[in-house]
Amino acid sequence: MTTAVRGLTVLYDAECPLCVHLRAWLMRRPQLVPLRTVPAGSAEARHRYPELDHARTLREITVIGDAGQVYTGQAAWVVCLWALTEYRAKAHWLATPAGAPFVRATMLAAAKYREHLGPGRGATPCDVRCAAPR
Repeated sequence: MTTAVRGLTVLYDAECPLCVHLRAWLMRRPQLVPLRTVPAGSAEARHRYPELDHARTLREITVIGDAGQVYTGQAAWVVCLWALTEYRAKAHWLATPAGAPFVRATMLAAAKYREHLGPGRGATPCDVRCAAPR
């Protein structure tokens, strides 16, 4: 039996400029499934989801469905797009073996960009916390 997803909570790194930017981008898009955002590792996140490894949520994107589903890494990116009106069809394709390399490439590009932000650029470096999973 499949449980319908009626809402998603995205845990994001509030200290990472790219993560904050992507959070704002997600929240500006029309949504088929309501998205909530909570800073990863925060008191609120720890209270809502005590079973999660909160140190890991700072290293890897984590999305929680309203029925307790947990999505991480590539699946988390795809489910975020799936929730958006204009990206649902693309998310279905990205979830296939043909689309998976594009998700991975996007995650690696984001990790490179975060590295580029580094110290001295007016942004908090994300260092290890934002590294794309290998």
